[in-house]
Amino acid sequence: MKNIIIASTSTIHGGSYLEYLLDELKVHFRNCETILFIPYARPSGITHDEYTAKAAQAFAKINIAVKGIHEFEDAEAAIKDAEAIFTGGGNTFLLVTQLYQNKIMSTLANAIKNGTPYLGTSAGSVICGLSMQNTNDMPIIYPPSFQTLAVIPFNINAHYLDPDTNSKHMGETRETRLKEFHSFNNIPVLGLREGSWLEVRDNTITIKGGLQARLFIANEAPLEIEDNTDISDLK
Repeated sequence: MKNIIIASTSTIHGGSYLEYLLDELKVHFRNCETILFIPYARPSGITHDEYTAKAAQAFAKINIAVKGIHEFEDAEAAIKDAEAIFTGGGNTFLLVTQLYQNKIMSTLANAIKNGTPYLGTSAGSVICGLSMQNTNDMPIIYPPSFQTLAVIPFNINAHYLDPDTNSKHMGETRETRLKEFHSFNNIPVLGLREGSWLEVRDNTITIKGGLQARLFIANEAPLEIEDNTDISDLK
C-alpha cells in the first residue's frame, strides 16, 4: 500500500523549513523513529551533510531522527531497510543523475510501491511522476534517463506559478511551457502551487493544502482542480 506525500515545496513564505507540513508529517510518519534522507538534489550546491542537517533540524521538532543515504556504504540496502524515506528539493537533473548512478531508482520505486512511507518536496516530488520532464530546473548535468519513479501515473510541475497580469515580462509563462510539452507528449501534468500537496494512500490520490491545482492534458484546456478532490483516475 503506497503511503506518500508529494509536496510542491519544502518552505512557504514566512515559514521555516517544512514548518507548514509538520502536523501532517506527524501523522504520516507516526510509526517511524527514523527517516532516510536523500540529499542528492543539493539546493544552492550545499553539501550532502549540510542538507541532511537541515532536514534533521526540522524532523527533530516531531521527535524523528534523520540519517542521510550518503552515510551508508550500501545505498540500495539503506533504502530496503528504511522505516521511511524523504527526498528533498533542489536540482532535479542532479537528483535523477545521482539516483541512476547509485543504481537505486528502481529500488526506491519498489520501496515506495510496497508501502515505505515517503515524503517528496519539490524535486523529490517531481520524481514521483512518470518522468522528470516538467521540472523547472536548469539542466546542470545530463541524467542517463528522464524516466523517474512512476509511483503516480502522471507528471508533477512543482512550484506552479500563475501568470502575473501586472508584469511587463514578455517571456513564456509556466502554462506556455507546459503546452509546449504537450506538443510532443501525452502525459498529464499537474501544476502544484506553493503550499499544496498530494496525499497518496494505496491507489487513492487526493489534492491537499487548501489550494487549487492546475491540470494540463494534451489537446484540452487547462482545468482548475479543487482542494480535497480525488484524482485517482487521472492517467
